[in-house]
Amino acid sequence: MPITITQERPDTPDATALVVELDDLLIPLYPIESHHGLNVASLIAEQVTFFVLRVDGRPAGCGGVKIYPEGYAEVKRMFVRPTYRGLGLSKRMLRHLEAISRAHGLSLLRLETGVLQHEAIGLYQRMGFTEIAPFGPYQPDIHSLCFEKNLT
Repeated sequence: MPITITQERPDTPDATALVVELDDLLIPLYPIESHHGLNVASLIAEQVTFFVLRVDGRPAGCGGVKIYPEGYAEVKRMFVRPTYRGLGLSKRMLRHLEAISRAHGLSLLRLETGVLQHEAIGLYQRMGFTEIAPFGPYQPDIHSLCFEKNLT
């Protein structure tokens, strides 16, 4: 079962399908003011470095990283299709995003996620992320949690 992670523009068919599928899962869960996920056009406009993870050549997940001039990176639109969960793919993608952040000379990786994303929250905590106050564009929100990890 070959697994690959390739950098792609978010507007490729596979990448777009994954972002839309993630939105289809998340949008019904939270009020509109609590939605912070970037759409495909915003991922491009905000220069998010985006990746598609494939299993046997089939798109199974995605994730991106946005570099901030303040000296940190942020995980964006990380997702693994439900049929591919339990294979360690989320860990693999997160490690990849950490490596990309380090390659940019950054020692801090942050993210925002929804409070109902229990599996994601557990993954982030197991991978060494700790909860922090809202950062950057985020404001206090009862539907949102922010995390960071020191990469040094």
